[in-house]
Amino acid sequence: MSRRIILVRHAMPDIPLGERWCVGGRSDFPLGRLGRIQAARLPFIEELKGVQAVFASPLVRAIETARPLCDAPRIMPGLEEQDMGVWDGLSFREIMARYPELYAARESDPSLLPDGAESDEEVAGRMYEAIRRCLSESEGNIALVSHKGSIAVITGQRSKLGYTSLTVLEEEDGALRVRDVGLSPRPDITDELCLAMLSASGANEALIAHCRAVAALADELGTGLIEKGIALDSKAVHAAALLHDIAKGERDHAVIGGLWLRELGLPQLAEIVRQHTEPDGDALNEAGLVFLADKLVRGATRVGLEERFGESLKKCKTPEARAAHARRLALARSLKEKIDRLTGAEGIE
Repeated sequence: MSRRIILVRHAMPDIPLGERWCVGGRSDFPLGRLGRIQAARLPFIEELKGVQAVFASPLVRAIETARPLCDAPRIMPGLEEQDMGVWDGLSFREIMARYPELYAARESDPSLLPDGAESDEEVAGRMYEAIRRCLSESEGNIALVSHKGSIAVITGQRSKLGYTSLTVLEEEDGALRVRDVGLSPRPDITDELCLAMLSASGANEALIAHCRAVAALADELGTGLIEKGIALDSKAVHAAALLHDIAKGERDHAVIGGLWLRELGLPQLAEIVRQHTEPDGDALNEAGLVFLADKLVRGATRVGLEERFGESLKKCKTPEARAAHARRLALARSLKEKIDRLTGAEGIE
């Protein structure tokens, strides 16, 4: 009887932005906010629902990725990332400055290694040994959270291994075979998944209640428009409304939230979330609907536009901020007037 071993590359660690880093077996970064959101999606992926045991490399970014799948993943030495010796933990800018000859030579011969680094053969040896220990200590199909370089040594296909990608091995009669490399499955966008993503991003109960309230109002507005013949993707409206504040707390949180969702393979939701603080126009589309619903909810309570914008005006301390506030109020008024004319809506100020 064959068994499946699903190698999961860890989620995105909290690496300083703006540079590329050599993050190997000596570098122990935790997950960042986007990484925690990526990891929160793993239990919703069909390929991982049937695993009987979850193992993780000893590095914190792998352990944190595994926890949504299993509260207490088993730590398995041997699954960690390739040790890159004296380069490990340095930015590539530093590496190029300190080791210019070796850096240039590795472009044509990747087998050349910095001092103290592991060879591919050493990595392959410990990875296969760790996989076999995982198999001997479990039954059925298993998930192993490991790292890009170490998985690539087994598959020979480094470029396919995005964050939280799945590489499937099959064990039968003692032999291991690679079946799939770098799969990036997309779970169905359900309320349960959206709420798991919000929680993973650090959203508190009050923010989650706000997102729920915005989604409920967006659903109502969308239903009224669809009944009048306006073409809308109601599922996208609902999901984007639930996720619109997923990056709350970040500067330009609408833009950052959009970037995160695009990274997660959700371009339609990314565009709606990007525009939820100010849409690109006053069209009656998904982005306009989520924007307006957000502006008609304060906390988890529905309010009128004038009340909501009156409160937010107090925070505008510069001429630029006040001009942006006026522009957004005009868009909200225009969208609401269009909806009122079409649906004869009452009870929403």
